[in-house]
Amino acid sequence: MSNQYPKTKLKIFTLNSNKALAEKISDCFGVELGKSSVTRFSDGEIQINIEESIRGNDVYIIQSISNPVNEHLMELLIMVDALKRASANTINLVIPYYGYARQDRKARAREPITAKLVANLIERAGANRVIALDLHAQQIQGFFNIPIDHLLGVPILGEYFLNKNLDDIVVVSPDHGGVTRARKLADRLKAPIAIIDKRRPRPNVVEVMNIVGNIEGKTAILIDDIIDTAGTITLAANALVENGAKEVYACCTHPVLSGPAIDRIDNSKIKELVITDTIALPEEKRIDKIVELSVAPLIGEAIKRIHENLSVDELVQ
Repeated sequence: MSNQYPKTKLKIFTLNSNKALAEKISDCFGVELGKSSVTRFSDGEIQINIEESIRGNDVYIIQSISNPVNEHLMELLIMVDALKRASANTINLVIPYYGYARQDRKARAREPITAKLVANLIERAGANRVIALDLHAQQIQGFFNIPIDHLLGVPILGEYFLNKNLDDIVVVSPDHGGVTRARKLADRLKAPIAIIDKRRPRPNVVEVMNIVGNIEGKTAILIDDIIDTAGTITLAANALVENGAKEVYACCTHPVLSGPAIDRIDNSKIKELVITDTIALPEEKRIDKIVELSVAPLIGEAIKRIHENLSVDELVQ
């Protein structure tokens, strides 16, 4: 562990979703993880015990709302309630991956807005602040009536690709909704962008329609915030190669990688998939094509600045 952080009124806890990331944050930040346990009653109900005093402390909880989503969400809400009843000074939720974010508006009649529902649950439980990475939609920040610090994965991904010294790059957005993200990466790499015009007839089924931009003979870098079943990203990669791209890299902040995702990536034209550790990746999904970068230094610095009442603006550029 690095030098001990001098602020004694700060504590960091982790739940079950991503203990490895929490340990990295603890190590780079210099604060030992708080002692707590998550157990189950015989019927599956969650029981949480905080095994040290947190009275008057500013507490940060590391928990991604990842698979199993409902379990991890309930762990988080119950932990917040426990901390509130144990007289924590502030309760700050570090949510590297904010689950239920893909339903952020009513796209069709009689649909829920689950991103807002989860925000309501977090607030009602008693959280004072949220720190999140690459929310699926910017407007989710407005769903909270408490402070939210929205960190970005693009600087981490951009630094990786800069260090690879690739030639003749074009950054590609796999859909129109990701153009802003692609442009941010392109600005860092000083590269042009292209857009894949796609049509999605139903969830997790994608049809590539057209490629907007020059990709002929170029090294294409596809960027998305979430890769779930990998249908979009692999179809896009194959289409880029078929239309003249020299080679294709892909990157994302949140590697959900569910269902057939690993097989699709392994059998696709993607040369390398660069991800971050906002979601814990099990060993069986760690194929040779996948490169994992850590968001721990970014989150650790954000916690330090928030705790010391310093600006986090530099971290979100």
